Amino acid sequence: MKKNILFSMMVLAAGPLLAAPKDDVKAAATALGDAANYTWQTTVDMGADSPFQMGPTDGKTEKGGFTTVSMSMMDNTSTVVLKGTNAAVKTDNGWQTVAEAMQGGGGDGGFNPGMMIVGQAQNIKLPAVEAAGLVGLAGDLKADGDKITGDLTTDGAKEQLSMRGRGRRGGGGPGGPGGPGGGGPEVTNPKGTVTFWITDGKLTKYAFHVSGSMSFGGNDMEMNRMTTVAIKDVGTTKLEVPDDAKKKLQ
Repeated sequence: MKKNILFSMMVLAAGPLLAAPKDDVKAAATALGDAANYTWQTTVDMGADSPFQMGPTDGKTEKGGFTTVSMSMMDNTSTVVLKGTNAAVKTDNGWQTVAEAMQGGGGDGGFNPGMMIVGQAQNIKLPAVEAAGLVGLAGDLKADGDKITGDLTTDGAKEQLSMRGRGRRGGGGPGGPGGPGGGGPEVTNPKGTVTFWITDGKLTKYAFHVSGSMSFGGNDMEMNRMTTVAIKDVGTTKLEVPDDAKKKLQ
């Protein structure tokens, strides 16, 4: 009887300790979201065998204000300014709202650069939001020095692999990658890991790796993606937003 009571007390005492790593990440993500401003860079490695490689994404954000993002894809660079739920994108025709950028071209099957930029803009998620979301997609997390690491759950890996977890700042876009009402690609054998770097309670970097098979229209493709987000200049970041972009966000 005494042994059972002692064991129960030990389990209860250990509970907060087991939850501590997740709590630490959540607290660090919340602190980042509450910061006046910060800068980040996202890099994505699609694997050596992938014919498609993305360049870095550089972003700056201020609490309650503007967010500027520069995205590189192959030989193209896109610039986006966001405020609240509104976005302005820089096109060959100057700064445009999302609605303006979506007009013209592409409707007859032709290539529409504006649509590509809009798609990128709608997939932007601020690091403070994404890091907090990744905690919810992970199983047990373990601390090792300034690193906190763990496996993503099967559903969590599937969500990240299908890009549903990287939707607009508040979450995935309408209907996910498949577009409004679309179900997105079919994902099988999803696996993933996530690591957070926290120093003195501050989130400085996080990375997640996902792999699995995806089916697009009956064609299977092996996916192997590592995403790394480095955060810096918390509280000292300065944003420069063009006046023409600001006008589109009024």
